[in-house]
Amino acid sequence: MVTSVNPSPLPRTSTPQVTHAWPRLDPPLPEGVRVRVLRAAHGDPRAAVELASVLSTRQLTGLDPLPADPASLVPATLRAHRREIRALPDDTRLLLLLAAADQYPVATHAFLRAVAAARLDTRPLDAAESAQLAHTTPGGIVFRDPWTRIAAYETASAADRREAHQLLARVLSGAGEAPRRLWHRGAAALGPSRRLATQLGPAEAQARRAGEHALACALAERAAALTPDPHERPRLLARAAADAWQSGDGDRARRLIAATDNDALGGLLALRAGNAGDAFDALLAAAARHAAAAHAPPPGAPDPAVHLLARATEAAVYTGDLRRCREAAAVADRLGIVPPGTLGGLAAAFEGRYADARDLLQAAAGRCGPGGDPTLLIHSGIAALLLGDHTGAATATARAAASARTRGETVTVPQAMEFRAYAEFWTGRPRAAEAGALEALRQAYTTGQDNGACHLQAALAMFAALTGDAEVCRDRAEAARSYALPRGLGLPAALALFALAFLDLSTGRFAAAAARLRALAAFGPGHGHRAIRHLATPHYVEAAVRTGDTRVARAAHADYDHWARTIRNPDELALSARCRALLAGGPEAVDHYRTALDLHACGTRDFERARTELLFGGALRRLRRRAEARDRLHSALAAFEHFGAPQCAAQARAELRVLGGLGGLGEPSAPARGADDLAARLTAQQLMVARMAAEGATNREIAARLLLSPRTIDHHLRGVFARLGIRSRIELVRLLGETDG
Repeated sequence: MVTSVNPSPLPRTSTPQVTHAWPRLDPPLPEGVRVRVLRAAHGDPRAAVELASVLSTRQLTGLDPLPADPASLVPATLRAHRREIRALPDDTRLLLLLAAADQYPVATHAFLRAVAAARLDTRPLDAAESAQLAHTTPGGIVFRDPWTRIAAYETASAADRREAHQLLARVLSGAGEAPRRLWHRGAAALGPSRRLATQLGPAEAQARRAGEHALACALAERAAALTPDPHERPRLLARAAADAWQSGDGDRARRLIAATDNDALGGLLALRAGNAGDAFDALLAAAARHAAAAHAPPPGAPDPAVHLLARATEAAVYTGDLRRCREAAAVADRLGIVPPGTLGGLAAAFEGRYADARDLLQAAAGRCGPGGDPTLLIHSGIAALLLGDHTGAATATARAAASARTRGETVTVPQAMEFRAYAEFWTGRPRAAEAGALEALRQAYTTGQDNGACHLQAALAMFAALTGDAEVCRDRAEAARSYALPRGLGLPAALALFALAFLDLSTGRFAAAAARLRALAAFGPGHGHRAIRHLATPHYVEAAVRTGDTRVARAAHADYDHWARTIRNPDELALSARCRALLAGGPEAVDHYRTALDLHACGTRDFERARTELLFGGALRRLRRRAEARDRLHSALAAFEHFGAPQCAAQARAELRVLGGLGGLGEPSAPARGADDLAARLTAQQLMVARMAAEGATNREIAARLLLSPRTIDHHLRGVFARLGIRSRIELVRLLGETDG
């Protein structure tokens, strides 16, 4: 017997706000799998545990996508819901069925019109309200929870479901409602229909143009099920997979693409959630094949070969493999394709062609006007970051996120937020950067972009290192490196190593810092990642000078100085001057430090300016120029306190104590009593933990919501208590009550 629709509809929804942690599994699930299992279970911890218990080993480790029909795998969760629905009167159940069909797989907003058109009596809904299963609103029916809606739909007969979809299709006759009307017609079909499958195509395109990728995916999937042509089915499934990916449903996209031979989309999915080397091979091969086909794209449409080559170059950059960057460049040259500026600029920088890199990156950074393609805007932001233009990067990435949301490209939003976080951090907004990166991490996991999540873990490790959260830094860095290394993700692995190195540097472990930073800033195969080299070099020079081994550091600085002079960015030039001061030492260093601070005044990297003042203040103290040393150190201390960087602030205080000029700044401050003071004392993550704890959440519940371990949450709370001068959660509740009041 052919059924009309999927018996267990699962709407595509945003990540639910879960208020209870679900029991730990042994072994624990990878974070990306845990988030997606919870999403598939609609935020119900019991359903999540039941679903996880029946997944395959490959699904539990994230190698395979989650099943297409999670509802059929959680019978215990649905059993009670089904009993409640079946206990209702028949008329009530039919109304609930109509409401459920109206909400599957996306809301069609036709329930009230269908009720009016069929002249249905809505009084039977009182029984559902009395049973607390659903309630009526001016916009229609709101179910108690998603599982109740699923039960209302699947307990109905196939004939009743078809009639519900037919009724909804009849009333969806307005302008622009063709995609939803045809969806319901397709859901009501008894079997294959070439005519209906053909009609679904334009509706799918209309939904895609409107940015409704979840609906476009549903229509393409339905067309694939209805078409009698077996050769047409893979093409339709590939379109459905692309829309599923854009809508943020990574598991659905991976399942659909597995039924096709579309290695281009498969390569893109591998780039976001697989092995970067495999992604590079698949994308480069697909680019060459598209170029060889010589099919000109429609006017105004992007060239698929150029798009695929850009993604292949992105995969090469992710790996940090110079050989792959050169291979992509050679293929582009052979095919007569000019790769996008950001990726071409990175490839040129990888090869040490800094002038070419500068020109390409400047061209890419200039394409950041309002509107436009979100991916191109992200690349503009990345180019601006590489050139040291953090204000331009913040603007481009904010526009990228807004454009992605407008177009319904959910999958692109966390990537835009990731690079915006870097720009916000370096321009003096560390708490906004940390909060934005944490939200991007959640979205990356939810949308199945575990490679992007890995990069965000590394970024959060770096932020934690700079703001003094040593335990969080180590946890995040370990999470990033343990995921990145087996998948060939050299970029996040190198960024995580930099985070650990900076933590060592800021806590006085100079030999350990130098060893780690040397691997990132040195030359030759296996030495870190070129995109992180310029970030690491100024800190490597500092660590090397403190350990007395500057031979490699001088060569690394020469390369860095070449880059800084080529791009002419004030902050990069300032850091090069700082390196020169460190390597010179003695009275000769003073002029270099002054040059560095003059250049910092024209830049935006306030944190690095403060570190330059700290180092300059220490040098002045050793030269017995006490008054100027004291001024520089006080300025650095104020900046570090603004950034919430206690370890760097401690270094400034130590220098001031030697001078005898601390002036009470080393004493613990009184507990904060204002909301602004509270935000100034705590990191963004500490503030979130504090508020959740004050609301009564346990450490385990907070850990589940913030994607951290309970041990790390305990560390955070101890830090909160220390910074606020309190000793218990009761005092924390009282303090937050005062500030919020």
